[in-house]
Amino acid sequence: MKAPVAQKIKKVLETHGDQRIDHYFWLNERENPETVRYLEQENEYAAFMMKDTIELQEALYEEMKSRYKKDDQSIPYFFNDYWYIVRYEENKEYPLFCRKYLSLDQTEELMFDTNLLAEGHSYFDFGSAAVSTDNELAAFSTDTVGRRIYTIQIKNLKTGELLPDNIGNTTGKVVWANDNQHFFYIRKDKNLRAFQVFRHELGTDSSQDVLIFHEKDEAFDVNVYKTKSLKYIFIGSSSTVSDEHRFIPADQVFADWKIVQQRKENLEYSIEHYQNDFYIITNAQDAFNFKLVKTSVDHCEMKFWKEIIPHRHEILLEGFEIFAQHLVLEERKEGLLQINVINQMTGNSHYLEFSDPAYTAFIGINLEFDTTKLRYGYTSLTQPNASFEYDMDEKTTILLKQQEVLGGDFHPENYISERIWAPSRDGVTKVPISLVYHKNIQKSAETPLLLYGYGSYGHTVDASFSNVRLSLLDRGFVYAIAHIRGGEYLGRTWYEDGKMLRKKNTFYDFIDAAKFLITESYTSSAHLYAMGGSAGGLLVGAVMNMEPELFNGIIAQVPFVDVVTTMLDETIPLTTGEFDEWGNPKEEEYYHYIKSYSPYDNVEPKKYPNILITTGFHDSQVQYWEPAKWVCKLRELKTNDNILLFKTDMSSGHGGASGRFESLKEDALEFAFLLKLENKK
Repeated sequence: MKAPVAQKIKKVLETHGDQRIDHYFWLNERENPETVRYLEQENEYAAFMMKDTIELQEALYEEMKSRYKKDDQSIPYFFNDYWYIVRYEENKEYPLFCRKYLSLDQTEELMFDTNLLAEGHSYFDFGSAAVSTDNELAAFSTDTVGRRIYTIQIKNLKTGELLPDNIGNTTGKVVWANDNQHFFYIRKDKNLRAFQVFRHELGTDSSQDVLIFHEKDEAFDVNVYKTKSLKYIFIGSSSTVSDEHRFIPADQVFADWKIVQQRKENLEYSIEHYQNDFYIITNAQDAFNFKLVKTSVDHCEMKFWKEIIPHRHEILLEGFEIFAQHLVLEERKEGLLQINVINQMTGNSHYLEFSDPAYTAFIGINLEFDTTKLRYGYTSLTQPNASFEYDMDEKTTILLKQQEVLGGDFHPENYISERIWAPSRDGVTKVPISLVYHKNIQKSAETPLLLYGYGSYGHTVDASFSNVRLSLLDRGFVYAIAHIRGGEYLGRTWYEDGKMLRKKNTFYDFIDAAKFLITESYTSSAHLYAMGGSAGGLLVGAVMNMEPELFNGIIAQVPFVDVVTTMLDETIPLTTGEFDEWGNPKEEEYYHYIKSYSPYDNVEPKKYPNILITTGFHDSQVQYWEPAKWVCKLRELKTNDNILLFKTDMSSGHGGASGRFESLKEDALEFAFLLKLENKK
C-alpha cells in the first residue's frame, strides 16, 4: 500500500515582506470532505503499516489493562458533613462519584454513575461536580465532543431528579454561593477563551443569567473559585505573566466585587484565605522564585502585603497549605520537590524525608484547618503513587493508600532509577535527566532508550511512576526524562531561559541531553527514540529538523508544529494568550525567530527518522491540521524510506480517547511502533 499523497494548492502567506508558500493550508477546512478523506486515508495507511504488530498491540493492551485494579476507589475525604469517594467498577470505563453522611459506616449515596452519562457517546468527559452548601444539589458538567466545551446541569441529590437548568458553552466549573440558590460559571468566546463570568439563579433560563465580569484583554483567561474557608468567592484573571483577583463574601451574592491588587505587567499572585487574612504567593518586588505574604481582608492592596516567607534565590516556592497551627510549603530545590512543615506557634520547621534520586511529592487534599494531620502524595520512577497522612506534631506517617500494580510480578527493587546531569553546549548549564530501567539491563550502545521532554509554559515534568511504562522497561528499554529549560525544574529562571527569544535553549538542551546519554553508553542513535506531546511535539519536531539523524524514531503526540501560522491567527484558540510564551510574530523580530525553529516551516529534503504522529480531530488546543500539514510536507521532502505514520482519532480532542482503558490502546500503538523499529535491527 502506498502512502497517501495530499493535493497541493498553493497559498502565499506574506508577513513583514517575507513570503511563505503553504501548499497544504487547505487542510484547515474541517467540513471539507477532501480533508476528512485525506485523514481517513492516513489512518488506513497507518493501520496497514502496523498490521504486523496487531497481536503485539493486543498483548500490550491486555498487559497494561491487567495491571489496573478493576474495582479501585479513591481515599475518602471529609467535607461539609460528608465523606466523598470516587470508585471504579470492574469492566467499566468511567468512575462513580459517591458520598456517605458523617460516617464511612453509613449507606453509600451514588451521586453520579458517569458510565450511564457516557452511554451513546464515542467520547465523554465528566468535567467536574460541585455540591451546594446545603448538600442537596450538585452542579455537574459534561463534554461529549472533546473540545473542552462543557454543558452544566443540576441534579437534586435527594430525589435524583435533573433540574431544567441547562447551560452550554462553559469551562465546566461551577462555584456555589452560600445561599444555595445562585452559582457562578464561565463562558467561552468563539476562540474558546474563558472570558466571561456569569451568575445563575436556580429555576431560571440561562438567557437571564447576569454577566458579572467580562475579561476584554484577549491575553487573559478567567477562573472562578471559592476559598478553602468557604467564606469568599474569587474571580481570577490571568495571563502568562500577570494576575488580577477580585472577590465577594460567599454569603453576599449581590455584593460589589473588590479587587485585591490591580493587574500590573509581570506581577503574578495567587490567594488563599484564613481567619482575617489573605495569604498570597507572589513574585512582587523581583521575587522571581516567589515569596509568601499576607494581608488583612480589609486592606488587601499590595502596599499592605507583609512578608511571611521571603524570596530565596535557590528555592522555588510552588504552593502552600494553611492549618490552624501549621503552615506547609511546597518547595523545589535543585529540581526536587520538598515539603516544609512550619509550626506557626513555635516558628520551628522541618522537611519530610524522601530517599529516591528522582521523585514527585505534593500536598494532597486538605480541607480542614483545625488539624495536625497533613495529607500528601509521593511517587517516583520505581515507586507507585502513594497517599500518606502525616502528623505534623508527632512527626509520624501513616500510609493511606498505594497504587496496586496487578497482572504480574512487579517489585520496585527490580528497577533502578538515576538522576544525571548533562553538560550543555554553553559550557555552563547542566541539564538534569531522570532515568529508570530494569536491573537486568546491561547499558550499552545496543540498549534502546526513550527520551521524553516538554519544556514550555513553566510546566515541569517530574519523575513519577507509570504502570503502563513497565511494558517498555520489561522489554529492555531505558526511559528518560530531560528536564529542559522552558519548564521550572530548576526554578523560575529555568523557565525564563526557555521562552520567547530564548526558546531555542529548550531544543538545544534536549539535543545535548540525548548526546550525553550516547556518550555515557546508555544507548546510541540507532536505538534512541524521542517522545513529546503538544508543546513537547514542537520540541521533537524542532529537534528532528536540527538533528535528523540523532534519533532512530520520534513519537509526536498532538504536536504544535505550525507555530508561525498559528500565532499569526488570533481566531485560533489559545493564540492571543500565548504571545508571552512564544512572542507575537506580528512583531518582526519575533516573526523571524519563531520561523527559524517552527517545525513545519523548516522541513527540508533530508533523511528524517522513523516517525509516528497522532492527533484528535476535535482538538481545541492544537488543531488537527497542524500535524496533518506537517505529515504532508514530510512525505513530500524526506529523502529516505523510514516509516512515517499519521493517526487521527476522529472522535477525540487534545487529551486523546476518553475512558480509563480505551486510552491504553493509544499507548499500545506507540509502544508497538517502538518495538517494531527495534525488531528491525
